[in-house]
Amino acid sequence: MKFKILGFLFSVFALPSFAQDYWDLEKCVTYALENNLTIKQTELSTKIAEQNLTQSKGANLPNLNGFASNTYNFGQTIDPFTNQFATQRVRSNSLGLAANMNLFSGFGNYNTIKQREYELNASRYDLDQSRNDISLAIASAYLTILFNEEQVEQARSQAAVAAKQVERTQKLVKAGTLPQGSLYEVEAQLASEELALTQALNNVDLAYLSLKQLLQVESDQNFRIVKPNLEIAENQKVESTPGQVYDKALNTLPQIKSAENRLLGAEKQVESAKSKYYPTLTLNGSLGSGYSGLNQTASGFTSIDVPIGTTASGEQVSTTTQVPTGLEVKPFGDQLSDNFNQSIGLQLTIPIFNRFQINSGVSQAKLNAETRELNYEQTKNQVRQTIEQAYADAVAALKNYNSNVKAVKALRESYTYMEKRYDVGMLNVVDLTASKNRLTQAESNLLRAKYDFIFKQKILDFYQGKALAF
Repeated sequence: MKFKILGFLFSVFALPSFAQDYWDLEKCVTYALENNLTIKQTELSTKIAEQNLTQSKGANLPNLNGFASNTYNFGQTIDPFTNQFATQRVRSNSLGLAANMNLFSGFGNYNTIKQREYELNASRYDLDQSRNDISLAIASAYLTILFNEEQVEQARSQAAVAAKQVERTQKLVKAGTLPQGSLYEVEAQLASEELALTQALNNVDLAYLSLKQLLQVESDQNFRIVKPNLEIAENQKVESTPGQVYDKALNTLPQIKSAENRLLGAEKQVESAKSKYYPTLTLNGSLGSGYSGLNQTASGFTSIDVPIGTTASGEQVSTTTQVPTGLEVKPFGDQLSDNFNQSIGLQLTIPIFNRFQINSGVSQAKLNAETRELNYEQTKNQVRQTIEQAYADAVAALKNYNSNVKAVKALRESYTYMEKRYDVGMLNVVDLTASKNRLTQAESNLLRAKYDFIFKQKILDFYQGKALAF
């Protein structure tokens, strides 16, 4: 029986012979922040906000467009350069550059840029919030593993105690000090402790699975976590007050900063909507030229005498003039040079009546700003309430831990006394088992209270901008 028990304990707690990769909390958090899909999605939202800001800034730059056309006209048409009618197939081309620049729009572009800057800031704070949420979830899963591994150690210790009790009872039964039934009772207790040990080991495996799922790694990836020294001092206190924690949180928590920047962006959106009440001034300019198949020049000339009158004596007077002997289309390059034109101008647009579109836009922007203001105040209230609850939970957890420390100490002394009485036959096995079970439960409660306080204290530290570390 002795060797059977020892064999069981050895098999349960034997470590694998192959090397394992050990991850501390920092490594777990870093890996999650680099690979978590939710964070990657939030990063894309931030990049979209960056592009929106770039687009808004570009609205202050001039537009420059080139144009070119090639047209064939059939039937009667008008030469665009001579304004003469022609009844033939005519080819014409036009090309050029056109530019315009907004000089004034009621500061609408400026306010839109500021709005997009606040939205980008909010998006970045949202990304920080996603990282914080993942980090807290990782820390919680990490602590859960540590808690379950300590439960395994407790279960191991309890099983070892039960095994020794079986050996002790066997000797007392052989000596006739205790009845045979006492041996059956302690063997049943050992079986119960072995079951608890198996369950504790299963809980460790499940806790590792939860951590791996948060890390988004394969479930068969082999690694163990580093076990830090987590002890609670005898004079441990919850140092900061809820008000002090809240004051620090206002300057550190990204969800508050995000809500604040969205409120500021909404206020700039109102100003941008109001800018449509003002006139807009635009600078326009263009360069262009063209070509026409009707733009022809003479290919050669001949001299002819043209009568211009007669003298007093009746003698006819004539003059010599040059007339073309043939026509040809003027070269493309020459036409581009001859037809080159430029323009520059200012355009003032004054809004007079727009079917109440501007009024509606301003009203919607104001409603959105009011919504953002309420969201901002609600976010601050939620954070304040969460901190107050976290503080109360931490204080209660510390009190619970201290009470359990006293309970374990008292029950441990009681069980030691019970063992001595049992060894001399002054106590039956039922009372000894009951004492041991009370001690086991108290130790389990103490362990749970310990990790409960550690996690709640870490939450308070986190709200104050302290790094998650053990």
